[in-house]
Amino acid sequence: MLRVPFDEMKGLFRRILVSRGLEEGEAETLACIVATNSLEGVYSHGTNRFPRLVHDIECGTVDKDAKVEKVIQAGSMECWNGHFGIGPLNAWKAMERATELAHEHGMGLVALGWNNHWLRGSTYGRLAAERGCIGICWSNTKPNMPVWGGTVPKIGNNPLIISVPKADGAHFVFDSAMSQYSYGKLEEYRLKGEMLPFAGGFDDEGRLTSDPAVIEHNGRMLPIGLWKGSGLSIALDLIATVLSGGASVTQIGQMGNERGLTQIMIAIEADRLGGGKDVDRIVSTILGDLKSGEAVRYPGERLERTRKENLEAGIPVDERIWAQIEELGAGC
Repeated sequence: MLRVPFDEMKGLFRRILVSRGLEEGEAETLACIVATNSLEGVYSHGTNRFPRLVHDIECGTVDKDAKVEKVIQAGSMECWNGHFGIGPLNAWKAMERATELAHEHGMGLVALGWNNHWLRGSTYGRLAAERGCIGICWSNTKPNMPVWGGTVPKIGNNPLIISVPKADGAHFVFDSAMSQYSYGKLEEYRLKGEMLPFAGGFDDEGRLTSDPAVIEHNGRMLPIGLWKGSGLSIALDLIATVLSGGASVTQIGQMGNERGLTQIMIAIEADRLGGGKDVDRIVSTILGDLKSGEAVRYPGERLERTRKENLEAGIPVDERIWAQIEELGAGC
């Protein structure tokens, strides 16, 4: 396992993206998003995903020249069209706008249709928290999980993110796919040659399995909460498609490549209502009580420690993945 300094990683990503036709500013922002994902320990949506992102740009699945467009405004709500552009950049702009609307109205919502994969959803939850907002956001995906009781993938492992700000920056950030493990996490375990710590899906005979390669191959992922996760996945897809006028999970599946995804960004000004100036005390008290007397973590807490460790020692990178990235950057 290699260790790569953050600035070196981000710089290589930026040069590769510029060489593929991105503007300098956009390449810098996108490189920072991808490198930060790995810096904070989410390698499946950082370095591991970067070669695929470059491939999607090269083959036109992602239109690098497309500009996101606001098509409807209704008070504190807006509807945007991503025009199959660069998913993380469009999603970042959408959450930025949602926080602006929240500071104006108390709550803001941007429904972003016809976008592409946003990489790591907690990126946008943390963005809302950094701006003093409660963040709620989710994305739909291609059909990659069976409805509970079925065997054919028809619903998405649609990630849902909920964030709550803390004054010290150690925000509460809950980020969960509707499947027990995301496909990126399955890939991460497979590349390490490890089994999943808990069952993540079913094998071809319908038995629970912890083998990531089997689940990747047959797509029979285990929903969180069994039938409850299945139902929540459907609900998120319904709401996202209705609000955005974009593509549903079914429609995304019919397009061949996973593109044209729909994302919802909601920001709520945290101190606007009952908590007022006591928001941080309330949040700190609740989270502190969870940890009293037990060695447990709340969602998002480990991130700051991982970030510090990786800044000091370098970001862990699978040697095979890094070789692919260096090849993409040859001559840049």
